[in-house]
Amino acid sequence: MSQPAFDRRFPAIEDLRQRARRRMPKFAFEYLDGGCNEDVNLDRNARELREVTLIPEYLVPYSSSSLKTELFGEVYDAPFGIAPIGLQGLIWPNATEILARAAFEHNVPFILSTVATSSLERVAELTEGKAWFQLYHPADLSHRDDILKRAADSGYKTLVLLCDVPTFGFRPRDIRNGLSMPPKMTLANMVQILLNPRWALGTLKHGQPDFATLKPYMPSNLNLKGLGAFMNQMFEGRLDRDKIAGIRDQWKGNLVLKGVASEADTRMAIELGLDGIIVSNHGGRQLDAGESTIKPLSRIVDNYKGQIRIMIDSGLRSGPDVARAVASGAEFTFLGRTFMYGVGALGNKGGNHTVSILKAQLQQVLEQLCCEDVSSLVDRLKA
Repeated sequence: MSQPAFDRRFPAIEDLRQRARRRMPKFAFEYLDGGCNEDVNLDRNARELREVTLIPEYLVPYSSSSLKTELFGEVYDAPFGIAPIGLQGLIWPNATEILARAAFEHNVPFILSTVATSSLERVAELTEGKAWFQLYHPADLSHRDDILKRAADSGYKTLVLLCDVPTFGFRPRDIRNGLSMPPKMTLANMVQILLNPRWALGTLKHGQPDFATLKPYMPSNLNLKGLGAFMNQMFEGRLDRDKIAGIRDQWKGNLVLKGVASEADTRMAIELGLDGIIVSNHGGRQLDAGESTIKPLSRIVDNYKGQIRIMIDSGLRSGPDVARAVASGAEFTFLGRTFMYGVGALGNKGGNHTVSILKAQLQQVLEQLCCEDVSSLVDRLKA
């Protein structure tokens, strides 16, 4: 770990998580860290992924290992990217731009959420058009068309459609903390802010977080109650065949469906001519009674490998987790909370530090398994 971005005091993701907890207001950390209902699927994601085991073959011919991975004609420096997270600037000031820069510098994809706190134009500028954009489907088709045009004009080549938020998840922590819609700033939240001066000063410097991409469509001078009403009116979370087909007709770049958790949705994505899917359950934040992501991934790979690019997020925290997912058939992986722990712990240095950890961990796994490239991991999966 000779990279200058690596801080040897925090060599593990859990180190970053614990430091982030100490540096962030409780309401912000719990928004990041929690799932829905009783966190059953949040825990299941990580537990069942970590039940995947790999078998080394020490005596095979071997020279060195490379993390480079091709996806949609791009060769990335590692088989992982930064998953979309809404309200990143609430979790840590300027987090969206910190992570976009880190992804660009390390040549891995960054996915910008529609409800992130930096605009799609700003992130395209920071990444020279190499970021991906995730679309929450607007209720007003004129808004949809305008956002798609802005994304295309800004140079985005990959559009990600979110399908797993037909309704907002039931998240008790966020309800208690006033982060449900409409949001409510409580006295307890104010005290938490005062007790976390780095977060507070960063917010003063970068401004109150808002939905930067959505500003052109917002009424002026919205209060918190009005913001809740606007968000409910702006989005129509439930996707269907016709909505996806309409976007496929317009979008000339790569089109990816995120939130796939079944063979049926995979078949529809293929029928509609999509380029990829991300097997995901929104980080365990939507359906507590659902499967972990590793379970449907295995079935989807068995039935549809080669017909569409198959990726995964939710439950991955570390380099070994990336290896487990790729060995199980995922062609690419995305992590969300892991990167936000890094930014919460180390601020502007957190993105680079976290990518460095993941690269080092994954490199060590490949070398230990005697895999010369990432694709060889599938040969090391224990049946």
